[in-house]
Amino acid sequence: MAVETEASAQRTGSKSPTELGSSPPGNEAPLEADDNPAEDGDSAFGSEPASSTTSITSSILEYRTVHGRRYHSDRGDAAYWAPNDEQQNESMDINHHQLTLVLGGKLHLSPLKQDIQRALDIGTGTGIWAIHGDFADEFPNAEVTGTDISVIQPQWVPPNLKFEIEDCTQAWTFDENSIDYVHMRYLIGSIRDWPALMKEAFRVCKPGGYVESYEGSPDMESDDDTVPKDSAMADWGPIFKEAGVKISRPFTTLHEDLARKAMEEAGFVDIESRDFKAPVGAWPKDKTMREIGQFAQVALEQDIEGYVIGVAGLARGWSKDQVAVYCAKLRQEIRLKKQHAYYRIRVVYGRKPEDVA
Repeated sequence: MAVETEASAQRTGSKSPTELGSSPPGNEAPLEADDNPAEDGDSAFGSEPASSTTSITSSILEYRTVHGRRYHSDRGDAAYWAPNDEQQNESMDINHHQLTLVLGGKLHLSPLKQDIQRALDIGTGTGIWAIHGDFADEFPNAEVTGTDISVIQPQWVPPNLKFEIEDCTQAWTFDENSIDYVHMRYLIGSIRDWPALMKEAFRVCKPGGYVESYEGSPDMESDDDTVPKDSAMADWGPIFKEAGVKISRPFTTLHEDLARKAMEEAGFVDIESRDFKAPVGAWPKDKTMREIGQFAQVALEQDIEGYVIGVAGLARGWSKDQVAVYCAKLRQEIRLKKQHAYYRIRVVYGRKPEDVA
């Protein structure tokens, strides 16, 4: 299974994010590279392309184009740094499968009761977590609602699943004490005010309900110092973090432990935080970790330019050609398997107290 690292299964009020939790046991062992990697670093994983949704007003569908890629309109405060076109959506769907492997096949870590009635997926994207992740099927008696600022979800979904257009950085349209479970994933680089976000989650959660956050670090690390400081891998994190400063939407969510701190401030209790290492590329010796790395490689190679072109322009003013040169170098580094890189994923969840009025 995926390597669970420091901050593993910690409970708020007992241990800091840098200490090792005691239950379940963490695993801080360095990731081991395969001594005899296959020559070909490419993999072949597929994902179903997202289809369009029902027609809605043209004002919602105001998109902008940057270097030939489609982005959500930057009108108002609703914005996201990555494209929302089919190429990027397929990459994000592959990312979903990778994260599911990291979590050992689980769709959530919160101890949810089987009889939950309403679940909310914030930043649903293509809706893959709720649809192909089978969350709606796992809880057939629950009404599942996915929200996003982009209309990129499919029409054909389970009968207990629906999608709504909503900007999670504004006041939510859901009633107070109406949701059993709030799921949010990969909002990195799109949230100005994490405390405000979690206060909205707290407001809509029923007493005893859970909120669960998944965020990754943009930094590519290694346990054996095989990621040179002058490599494209080493520069990946700084590019994103510099862009986050420019747009006042941090990519340092994991490093600053923003989700956990915001949950505490909002009033959630029994907060748990777990870190996982996710390798990039097919270099690990462990079979499961190698498969996770292969998915990460395919997700990146599906649309490296899409991930980089917007943030590199913001952070460093790179042209389309400069982005292409950087992406070519990154592809080469991933395929050669000499740099044993991974990034960290943090899962944080907390419960709304039952005695809240």
